[in-house]
Amino acid sequence: MASLRRALISAQRILKYTASPNRIHISPSPSSQPQTLFCPQYGWVSRFSTTTQPMDIDLSSEESKRRLFNRLLYRSKQRGFLELDLVLGKWVEKHIHSMDENGIKALVDVLDLENPDLWKWLTGQEPAPEAVNGNPVFISIHKKVLSNLDNHASPETRAVAGQPWVRGWDDFKKGRDSPITGNQ
Repeated sequence: MASLRRALISAQRILKYTASPNRIHISPSPSSQPQTLFCPQYGWVSRFSTTTQPMDIDLSSEESKRRLFNRLLYRSKQRGFLELDLVLGKWVEKHIHSMDENGIKALVDVLDLENPDLWKWLTGQEPAPEAVNGNPVFISIHKKVLSNLDNHASPETRAVAGQPWVRGWDDFKKGRDSPITGNQ
């Protein structure tokens, strides 16, 4: 839902920009024209923007920093996926004030990922793509999630690394195929 909202907001901005009457038309060479519409990211079409548009990160004044931090904190806590809201929200709340511009860009890249994929990658249900594995924010959150799993979940209740989680706590499903313990 959040991705749809972001796409609609981006579409509105693009339409507003192309419809402005005071805009000066400069005909750039074909190789320098921006790729408008969809930019594939990590195998999914997740952004509706131009590739030449710089990210709007302004850390020059305290007010702009406060606005940026509040916006990113809100995006991390209000994703619509409870477990991810808790994990990302707490991590961002703890680390955002110590981040530089590159760290904030890496955080924005993580926040732009789709919820189900991000959750599977963070919990080790699926291996993350190389582009995501190189992100320092993702690496830090991933280490935190795995250490929490190691500290608070017994091995019998966890799925094998790289395998999806299965609901194994249904008491009314006592059949041949149901697991003995946990979610395996």
